[in-house]
Amino acid sequence: MTEGSISKKIVLFALPVFVGQLLQQLYNVIDSVVVGNYLGKTALAAVSSSGSLIFLIVGFINGLFTGAGVIIGNKFGAKDYKAVHTAVHTATAFGIIMGIFTTLFGVLGSPVILWLMGTPEDVMPSSTLYLRLFFIGGLGNVMYNTCCGIFQAVGDSRRPLYYLIISAITNTILDFLFVMVFDMGIAGAAIATVIAQYLSAILSFVKLLTVDGVHKVVLKDIKIDKNTLIKELKLGIPTGIQNSVIAIANVTVQSNINNFGSVAMAGCGSYSKLEGFAFLPINSFCTALTTFTSQNLGAGNLKRAKKGAKFGVIAGVACSEIIGLTLFLGAPLFMRIFTDQANIIATGVLQIHVESLFFALLAYSHLMASILRGAGRTAVPMFVMLGCWCLFRITYITIAVKIFPVIQTIFCAYPITWSLSSIIFSIYYIKVKIFSEKKVIQPL
Repeated sequence: MTEGSISKKIVLFALPVFVGQLLQQLYNVIDSVVVGNYLGKTALAAVSSSGSLIFLIVGFINGLFTGAGVIIGNKFGAKDYKAVHTAVHTATAFGIIMGIFTTLFGVLGSPVILWLMGTPEDVMPSSTLYLRLFFIGGLGNVMYNTCCGIFQAVGDSRRPLYYLIISAITNTILDFLFVMVFDMGIAGAAIATVIAQYLSAILSFVKLLTVDGVHKVVLKDIKIDKNTLIKELKLGIPTGIQNSVIAIANVTVQSNINNFGSVAMAGCGSYSKLEGFAFLPINSFCTALTTFTSQNLGAGNLKRAKKGAKFGVIAGVACSEIIGLTLFLGAPLFMRIFTDQANIIATGVLQIHVESLFFALLAYSHLMASILRGAGRTAVPMFVMLGCWCLFRITYITIAVKIFPVIQTIFCAYPITWSLSSIIFSIYYIKVKIFSEKKVIQPL
Protein backbone atom coordinates (compact mmCIF):
# COMPACT_ATOMS: atom_id res chain seq x y z
CA MET A 1 0.00 0.00 0.00
CA THR A 2 3.04 2.31 0.25
CA GLU A 3 4.08 2.08 -3.42
CA GLY A 4 2.47 2.22 -6.88
CA SER A 5 -0.77 3.74 -8.15
CA ILE A 6 -2.87 5.04 -5.27
CA SER A 7 -6.26 4.48 -6.89
CA LYS A 8 -5.27 1.03 -8.13
CA LYS A 9 -3.97 -0.06 -4.71
CA ILE A 10 -7.08 1.13 -2.91
CA VAL A 11 -9.54 -0.33 -5.43
CA LEU A 12 -7.72 -3.68 -5.66
CA PHE A 13 -7.70 -3.87 -1.86
CA ALA A 14 -11.33 -2.76 -1.50
CA LEU A 15 -12.71 -5.02 -4.24
CA PRO A 16 -12.18 -8.37 -2.45
CA VAL A 17 -13.52 -6.82 0.75
CA PHE A 18 -16.58 -5.66 -1.20
CA VAL A 19 -17.19 -9.06 -2.76
CA GLY A 20 -16.69 -10.80 0.58
CA GLN A 21 -19.11 -8.51 2.39
CA LEU A 22 -21.55 -8.84 -0.51
CA LEU A 23 -21.56 -12.58 0.04
CA GLN A 24 -21.95 -12.09 3.77
CA GLN A 25 -24.86 -9.72 3.20
CA LEU A 26 -26.42 -12.13 0.72
CA TYR A 27 -26.45 -15.00 3.17
CA ASN A 28 -27.94 -12.69 5.81
CA VAL A 29 -30.63 -11.81 3.29
CA ILE A 30 -31.13 -15.49 2.45
CA ASP A 31 -31.84 -16.13 6.14
CA SER A 32 -34.64 -13.57 5.99
CA VAL A 33 -35.92 -14.71 2.60
CA VAL A 34 -36.15 -18.35 3.65
CA VAL A 35 -37.65 -17.49 7.03
CA GLY A 36 -40.07 -14.90 5.64
CA ASN A 37 -41.37 -17.07 2.82
CA TYR A 38 -41.51 -20.41 4.64
CA LEU A 39 -42.02 -19.59 8.33
CA GLY A 40 -44.17 -16.45 8.22
CA LYS A 41 -44.41 -12.92 9.59
CA THR A 42 -43.53 -13.62 13.23
CA ALA A 43 -40.38 -15.56 12.39
CA LEU A 44 -39.32 -12.88 9.89
CA ALA A 45 -39.80 -10.18 12.52
CA ALA A 46 -37.69 -12.20 14.99
CA VAL A 47 -34.77 -12.68 12.58
CA SER A 48 -34.90 -9.23 10.99
CA SER A 49 -35.16 -7.26 14.23
CA SER A 50 -32.23 -9.09 15.83
CA GLY A 51 -29.65 -7.15 13.81
CA SER A 52 -29.39 -4.19 16.21
CA LEU A 53 -28.77 -6.42 19.21
CA ILE A 54 -26.23 -8.54 17.34
CA PHE A 55 -24.33 -5.42 16.29
CA LEU A 56 -24.48 -4.07 19.84
CA ILE A 57 -22.55 -7.06 21.18
CA VAL A 58 -20.41 -8.12 18.23
CA GLY A 59 -19.76 -4.53 17.07
CA PHE A 60 -18.06 -3.58 20.33
CA ILE A 61 -15.84 -6.66 20.36
CA ASN A 62 -14.82 -6.28 16.72
CA GLY A 63 -14.22 -2.56 17.26
CA LEU A 64 -11.60 -3.43 19.86
CA PHE A 65 -9.55 -5.15 17.17
CA THR A 66 -9.37 -2.02 15.04
CA GLY A 67 -6.47 -0.95 17.25
CA ALA A 68 -4.61 -4.15 16.45
CA GLY A 69 -5.13 -3.61 12.73
CA VAL A 70 -3.85 -0.02 12.91
CA ILE A 71 -0.74 -1.07 14.82
CA ILE A 72 0.00 -4.05 12.56
CA GLY A 73 -0.47 -1.88 9.46
CA ASN A 74 1.67 0.94 10.85
CA LYS A 75 4.53 -1.34 11.88
CA PHE A 76 4.28 -3.27 8.62
CA GLY A 77 4.62 0.00 6.70
CA ALA A 78 7.61 0.92 8.85
CA LYS A 79 9.12 -2.58 8.25
CA ASP A 80 9.28 -3.26 12.01
CA TYR A 81 8.50 -6.96 11.63
CA LYS A 82 9.27 -7.93 15.22
CA ALA A 83 6.56 -5.55 16.40
CA VAL A 84 4.20 -6.99 13.75
CA HIS A 85 4.80 -10.50 15.14
CA THR A 86 4.07 -9.37 18.70
CA ALA A 87 0.92 -7.46 17.70
CA VAL A 88 -0.43 -10.39 15.67
CA HIS A 89 -0.05 -12.89 18.51
CA THR A 90 -1.43 -10.49 21.12
CA ALA A 91 -4.49 -9.88 18.92
CA THR A 92 -4.98 -13.61 18.41
CA ALA A 93 -4.82 -14.39 22.14
CA PHE A 94 -7.16 -11.53 22.97
CA GLY A 95 -9.51 -12.66 20.19
CA ILE A 96 -9.88 -16.10 21.74
CA ILE A 97 -10.68 -14.58 25.14
CA MET A 98 -13.20 -12.10 23.76
CA GLY A 99 -14.79 -14.73 21.52
CA ILE A 100 -15.58 -16.88 24.53
CA PHE A 101 -16.91 -13.82 26.37
CA THR A 102 -19.14 -12.90 23.39
CA THR A 103 -20.59 -16.40 23.28
CA LEU A 104 -21.42 -16.47 26.98
CA PHE A 105 -22.76 -12.91 27.12
CA GLY A 106 -24.91 -13.37 24.02
CA VAL A 107 -26.40 -16.69 25.10
CA LEU A 108 -27.12 -15.58 28.66
CA GLY A 109 -27.99 -11.92 28.08
CA SER A 110 -30.16 -12.01 24.95
CA PRO A 111 -33.54 -12.57 26.72
CA VAL A 112 -32.96 -9.66 29.10
CA ILE A 113 -31.94 -7.25 26.34
CA LEU A 114 -34.86 -8.31 24.15
CA TRP A 115 -37.20 -7.65 27.06
CA LEU A 116 -35.63 -4.21 27.63
CA MET A 117 -36.16 -3.49 23.92
CA GLY A 118 -39.88 -4.05 24.36
CA THR A 119 -40.00 -7.00 21.97
CA PRO A 120 -43.69 -7.97 21.44
CA GLU A 121 -44.89 -11.14 23.15
CA ASP A 122 -45.71 -12.89 19.88
CA VAL A 123 -42.13 -12.41 18.67
CA MET A 124 -40.26 -12.91 21.97
CA PRO A 125 -39.92 -16.74 21.96
CA SER A 126 -38.64 -16.86 18.36
CA SER A 127 -36.24 -13.92 18.89
CA THR A 128 -34.80 -15.48 22.05
CA LEU A 129 -34.30 -18.86 20.39
CA TYR A 130 -32.70 -17.35 17.28
CA LEU A 131 -30.31 -15.08 19.19
CA ARG A 132 -29.21 -17.71 21.70
CA LEU A 133 -28.38 -20.13 18.90
CA PHE A 134 -26.72 -17.35 16.87
CA PHE A 135 -24.41 -16.41 19.74
CA ILE A 136 -23.22 -19.97 20.16
CA GLY A 137 -21.22 -18.98 17.09
CA GLY A 138 -19.80 -15.92 18.88
CA LEU A 139 -16.30 -17.38 19.16
CA GLY A 140 -16.28 -18.22 15.46
CA ASN A 141 -17.50 -14.75 14.54
CA VAL A 142 -14.87 -12.94 16.61
CA MET A 143 -12.00 -15.20 15.53
CA TYR A 144 -12.86 -14.85 11.84
CA ASN A 145 -12.88 -11.06 12.18
CA THR A 146 -9.61 -11.17 14.12
CA CYS A 147 -7.89 -13.27 11.45
CA CYS A 148 -9.47 -11.17 8.71
CA GLY A 149 -8.15 -7.99 10.35
CA ILE A 150 -4.62 -9.42 10.47
CA PHE A 151 -4.66 -10.30 6.78
CA GLN A 152 -6.05 -6.90 5.82
CA ALA A 153 -3.58 -4.97 7.98
CA VAL A 154 -0.69 -6.33 5.89
CA GLY A 155 -2.53 -5.60 2.64
CA ASP A 156 -4.07 -9.02 1.92
CA SER A 157 -7.81 -8.67 1.36
CA ARG A 158 -8.15 -11.72 -0.91
CA ARG A 159 -7.83 -14.58 1.54
CA PRO A 160 -10.72 -13.43 3.77
CA LEU A 161 -12.79 -13.35 0.57
CA TYR A 162 -12.02 -16.98 -0.24
CA TYR A 163 -13.14 -18.11 3.20
CA LEU A 164 -16.31 -16.04 3.03
CA ILE A 165 -17.21 -17.59 -0.32
CA ILE A 166 -17.00 -21.04 1.23
CA SER A 167 -18.90 -19.84 4.31
CA ALA A 168 -21.66 -18.18 2.26
CA ILE A 169 -22.21 -21.24 0.08
CA THR A 170 -22.33 -23.44 3.18
CA ASN A 171 -24.81 -21.15 4.92
CA THR A 172 -27.09 -21.00 1.88
CA ILE A 173 -27.19 -24.76 1.40
CA LEU A 174 -27.78 -25.39 5.11
CA ASP A 175 -30.52 -22.73 5.28
CA PHE A 176 -32.61 -24.51 2.69
CA LEU A 177 -31.72 -27.95 4.06
CA PHE A 178 -32.51 -27.21 7.73
CA VAL A 179 -35.58 -25.02 7.20
CA MET A 180 -37.25 -26.51 4.14
CA VAL A 181 -36.16 -30.14 4.18
CA PHE A 182 -35.67 -30.96 7.87
CA ASP A 183 -38.38 -28.50 9.00
CA MET A 184 -36.22 -27.16 11.85
CA GLY A 185 -37.90 -23.74 11.80
CA ILE A 186 -36.11 -20.60 12.93
CA ALA A 187 -33.58 -22.72 14.81
CA GLY A 188 -32.42 -24.16 11.48
CA ALA A 189 -31.61 -20.72 10.11
CA ALA A 190 -29.58 -19.86 13.22
CA ILE A 191 -27.69 -23.17 13.26
CA ALA A 192 -26.80 -22.76 9.57
CA THR A 193 -25.25 -19.36 10.35
CA VAL A 194 -23.31 -20.74 13.33
CA ILE A 195 -21.79 -23.55 11.26
CA ALA A 196 -20.82 -21.08 8.53
CA GLN A 197 -19.19 -18.75 11.07
CA TYR A 198 -17.04 -21.46 12.59
CA LEU A 199 -16.06 -22.76 9.18
CA SER A 200 -14.73 -19.36 8.05
CA ALA A 201 -12.90 -18.91 11.38
CA ILE A 202 -11.20 -22.31 11.17
CA LEU A 203 -10.13 -21.82 7.56
CA SER A 204 -8.65 -18.36 8.18
CA PHE A 205 -6.87 -19.41 11.38
CA VAL A 206 -5.34 -22.49 9.75
CA LYS A 207 -4.05 -20.28 6.95
CA LEU A 208 -2.43 -17.92 9.43
CA LEU A 209 -0.63 -20.92 10.91
CA THR A 210 0.86 -21.83 7.52
CA VAL A 211 1.19 -18.51 5.65
CA ASP A 212 4.65 -17.45 4.49
CA GLY A 213 4.89 -13.94 5.86
CA VAL A 214 5.66 -11.79 8.88
CA HIS A 215 2.06 -12.15 10.04
CA LYS A 216 2.31 -15.94 10.40
CA VAL A 217 0.87 -17.24 13.68
CA VAL A 218 3.01 -19.60 15.76
CA LEU A 219 0.96 -21.52 18.33
CA LYS A 220 3.54 -21.32 21.12
CA ASP A 221 3.77 -17.55 20.67
CA ILE A 222 0.02 -16.93 21.13
CA LYS A 223 0.07 -14.87 24.28
CA ILE A 224 -0.71 -11.36 25.37
CA ASP A 225 2.10 -8.82 25.46
CA LYS A 226 0.93 -6.33 28.05
CA ASN A 227 2.39 -3.19 26.44
CA THR A 228 1.15 -4.14 22.97
CA LEU A 229 -2.33 -4.94 24.28
CA ILE A 230 -2.49 -1.55 26.02
CA LYS A 231 -1.61 0.16 22.71
CA GLU A 232 -4.15 -1.93 20.80
CA LEU A 233 -6.87 -1.17 23.34
CA LYS A 234 -5.96 2.52 23.44
CA LEU A 235 -6.76 2.67 19.75
CA GLY A 236 -9.46 0.00 19.69
CA ILE A 237 -11.65 0.93 22.67
CA PRO A 238 -12.84 4.22 21.11
CA THR A 239 -13.90 2.32 17.98
CA GLY A 240 -15.59 -0.34 20.10
CA ILE A 241 -17.43 2.37 22.03
CA GLN A 242 -18.32 4.05 18.74
CA ASN A 243 -19.85 0.83 17.44
CA SER A 244 -21.67 0.34 20.72
CA VAL A 245 -23.16 3.81 20.93
CA ILE A 246 -24.41 3.47 17.35
CA ALA A 247 -25.87 0.09 18.28
CA ILE A 248 -27.42 1.47 21.48
CA ALA A 249 -29.07 4.21 19.47
CA ASN A 250 -30.28 1.63 16.94
CA VAL A 251 -31.62 -0.55 19.75
CA THR A 252 -33.55 2.51 20.97
CA VAL A 253 -34.84 3.02 17.43
CA GLN A 254 -35.77 -0.67 17.25
CA SER A 255 -37.61 -0.40 20.56
CA ASN A 256 -39.72 2.43 19.15
CA ILE A 257 -40.35 0.43 15.97
CA ASN A 258 -41.41 -2.53 18.12
CA ASN A 259 -44.18 -0.35 19.54
CA PHE A 260 -45.77 -0.28 16.09
CA GLY A 261 -46.11 -4.10 16.12
CA SER A 262 -44.76 -7.12 14.27
CA VAL A 263 -45.70 -5.77 10.82
CA ALA A 264 -43.48 -2.72 11.36
CA MET A 265 -40.74 -4.96 12.76
CA ALA A 266 -40.82 -7.22 9.71
CA GLY A 267 -40.92 -4.31 7.26
CA CYS A 268 -38.10 -2.35 8.90
CA GLY A 269 -36.05 -5.48 9.47
CA SER A 270 -36.31 -6.37 5.79
CA TYR A 271 -35.29 -2.82 4.88
CA SER A 272 -32.21 -3.15 7.08
CA LYS A 273 -31.10 -6.13 5.00
CA LEU A 274 -31.38 -3.99 1.88
CA GLU A 275 -29.60 -1.07 3.52
CA GLY A 276 -26.75 -3.46 4.21
CA PHE A 277 -25.93 -3.35 0.50
CA ALA A 278 -25.26 0.39 0.79
CA PHE A 279 -22.77 -0.42 3.51
CA LEU A 280 -20.78 -2.68 1.21
CA PRO A 281 -18.81 0.06 -0.59
CA ILE A 282 -18.65 2.02 2.66
CA ASN A 283 -17.10 -0.84 4.63
CA SER A 284 -14.85 -1.82 1.73
CA PHE A 285 -13.36 1.63 1.29
CA CYS A 286 -13.27 2.16 5.07
CA THR A 287 -11.15 -0.95 5.51
CA ALA A 288 -8.93 0.06 2.60
CA LEU A 289 -8.50 3.63 3.87
CA THR A 290 -7.65 2.59 7.43
CA THR A 291 -4.98 0.19 6.14
CA PHE A 292 -3.72 2.64 3.49
CA THR A 293 -3.49 5.51 5.98
CA SER A 294 -1.79 3.51 8.75
CA GLN A 295 0.78 1.92 6.42
CA ASN A 296 1.69 5.17 4.67
CA LEU A 297 1.94 7.17 7.87
CA GLY A 298 4.13 4.40 9.26
CA ALA A 299 6.34 4.74 6.18
CA GLY A 300 6.31 8.55 6.45
CA ASN A 301 4.40 9.04 3.16
CA LEU A 302 2.17 11.94 4.25
CA LYS A 303 1.28 13.27 0.78
CA ARG A 304 0.44 9.76 -0.44
CA ALA A 305 -1.79 9.19 2.59
CA LYS A 306 -3.66 12.46 1.91
CA LYS A 307 -4.18 11.65 -1.79
CA GLY A 308 -5.42 8.17 -0.91
CA ALA A 309 -7.89 9.61 1.61
CA LYS A 310 -9.32 11.99 -1.00
CA PHE A 311 -9.74 9.26 -3.61
CA GLY A 312 -11.28 6.79 -1.17
CA VAL A 313 -13.88 9.26 0.12
CA ILE A 314 -14.99 10.28 -3.38
CA ALA A 315 -15.21 6.68 -4.61
CA GLY A 316 -17.01 5.38 -1.50
CA VAL A 317 -19.55 8.20 -1.44
CA ALA A 318 -20.31 7.83 -5.16
CA CYS A 319 -20.86 4.06 -4.93
CA SER A 320 -23.14 4.38 -1.90
CA GLU A 321 -25.31 7.03 -3.51
CA ILE A 322 -25.72 4.93 -6.66
CA ILE A 323 -26.96 2.05 -4.48
CA GLY A 324 -29.28 4.42 -2.62
CA LEU A 325 -30.79 5.71 -5.85
CA THR A 326 -31.26 2.14 -7.11
CA LEU A 327 -33.10 1.16 -3.93
CA PHE A 328 -35.26 4.28 -4.11
CA LEU A 329 -36.37 3.57 -7.66
CA GLY A 330 -36.96 -0.17 -7.16
CA ALA A 331 -38.25 -0.15 -3.57
CA PRO A 332 -41.45 -2.22 -4.03
CA LEU A 333 -39.65 -4.80 -6.16
CA PHE A 334 -36.86 -5.25 -3.62
CA MET A 335 -39.27 -5.57 -0.69
CA ARG A 336 -41.21 -8.34 -2.46
CA ILE A 337 -38.10 -10.51 -2.18
CA PHE A 338 -38.86 -10.97 1.52
CA THR A 339 -42.63 -11.23 1.63
CA ASP A 340 -45.83 -10.87 -0.35
CA GLN A 341 -47.76 -9.19 2.49
CA ALA A 342 -48.77 -5.71 1.32
CA ASN A 343 -48.59 -4.00 4.74
CA ILE A 344 -45.04 -5.23 5.39
CA ILE A 345 -43.97 -4.17 1.90
CA ALA A 346 -45.51 -0.71 2.38
CA THR A 347 -43.55 -0.14 5.62
CA GLY A 348 -40.26 -1.13 4.02
CA VAL A 349 -40.90 1.01 0.93
CA LEU A 350 -41.68 4.01 3.11
CA GLN A 351 -38.40 3.65 5.00
CA ILE A 352 -36.45 3.29 1.76
CA HIS A 353 -38.00 6.47 0.36
CA VAL A 354 -37.15 8.45 3.50
CA GLU A 355 -33.55 7.29 3.94
CA SER A 356 -31.94 5.90 0.78
CA LEU A 357 -31.16 9.19 -1.02
CA PHE A 358 -29.04 10.25 1.97
CA PHE A 359 -26.64 7.28 1.79
CA ALA A 360 -23.90 9.63 0.53
CA LEU A 361 -23.85 11.32 3.94
CA LEU A 362 -23.80 7.98 5.73
CA ALA A 363 -20.81 6.96 3.61
CA TYR A 364 -18.98 10.25 4.10
CA SER A 365 -19.15 10.03 7.90
CA HIS A 366 -17.90 6.44 8.00
CA LEU A 367 -15.09 7.11 5.52
CA MET A 368 -13.84 10.16 7.41
CA ALA A 369 -13.92 8.10 10.61
CA SER A 370 -11.83 5.36 8.97
CA ILE A 371 -9.18 7.86 7.86
CA LEU A 372 -8.93 9.25 11.38
CA ARG A 373 -8.63 5.73 12.80
CA GLY A 374 -5.80 4.94 10.41
CA ALA A 375 -4.08 8.12 11.57
CA GLY A 376 -4.36 7.03 15.20
CA ARG A 377 -7.11 9.53 16.06
CA THR A 378 -9.68 6.92 17.09
CA ALA A 379 -11.18 9.07 19.85
CA VAL A 380 -12.48 11.69 17.40
CA PRO A 381 -14.93 9.39 15.55
CA MET A 382 -16.05 8.01 18.90
CA PHE A 383 -17.05 11.44 20.23
CA VAL A 384 -18.69 12.49 16.96
CA MET A 385 -20.75 9.29 16.77
CA LEU A 386 -21.57 9.45 20.49
CA GLY A 387 -22.88 12.98 20.13
CA CYS A 388 -24.65 12.70 16.77
CA TRP A 389 -25.65 9.06 16.30
CA CYS A 390 -26.44 8.25 19.91
CA LEU A 391 -27.32 11.21 22.14
CA PHE A 392 -28.87 13.43 19.48
CA ARG A 393 -30.64 10.52 17.74
CA ILE A 394 -32.14 9.19 20.98
CA THR A 395 -33.16 12.69 22.10
CA TYR A 396 -34.78 13.42 18.75
CA ILE A 397 -36.77 10.17 18.72
CA THR A 398 -37.84 10.49 22.35
CA ILE A 399 -39.26 13.97 21.76
CA ALA A 400 -40.37 13.80 18.12
CA VAL A 401 -42.34 10.55 18.33
CA LYS A 402 -44.47 11.99 21.12
CA ILE A 403 -45.27 15.02 18.96
CA PHE A 404 -45.64 13.13 15.67
CA PRO A 405 -46.54 9.52 16.60
CA VAL A 406 -46.02 8.01 13.14
CA ILE A 407 -43.27 5.65 12.02
CA GLN A 408 -41.93 8.19 9.46
CA THR A 409 -40.73 10.27 12.42
CA ILE A 410 -38.40 7.43 13.41
CA PHE A 411 -37.10 7.01 9.87
CA CYS A 412 -36.14 10.70 9.68
CA ALA A 413 -33.71 10.25 12.57
CA TYR A 414 -31.13 8.66 10.28
CA PRO A 415 -30.70 11.30 7.54
CA ILE A 416 -30.79 14.06 10.17
CA THR A 417 -27.97 12.54 12.23
CA TRP A 418 -25.94 11.52 9.15
CA SER A 419 -26.03 15.15 8.02
CA LEU A 420 -24.94 16.44 11.41
CA SER A 421 -21.95 14.08 11.71
CA SER A 422 -20.85 14.86 8.14
CA ILE A 423 -20.74 18.57 8.92
CA ILE A 424 -18.68 18.01 12.08
CA PHE A 425 -16.18 15.68 10.36
CA SER A 426 -15.70 18.23 7.57
CA ILE A 427 -15.01 21.05 10.02
CA TYR A 428 -12.55 18.90 11.98
CA TYR A 429 -10.67 17.77 8.87
CA ILE A 430 -10.35 21.33 7.56
CA LYS A 431 -9.30 22.83 10.88
CA VAL A 432 -6.89 20.15 12.13
CA LYS A 433 -5.11 19.18 8.87
CA ILE A 434 -4.16 15.70 10.09
CA PHE A 435 -1.72 15.06 7.22
CA SER A 436 0.44 18.06 8.08
CA GLU A 437 3.86 17.04 9.42
CA LYS A 438 3.16 18.96 12.62
CA LYS A 439 -0.18 17.22 13.12
CA VAL A 440 0.74 13.58 12.45
CA ILE A 441 0.30 11.38 15.51
CA GLN A 442 2.67 8.48 16.06
CA PRO A 443 1.04 6.77 19.05
CA LEU A 444 2.26 3.32 18.11
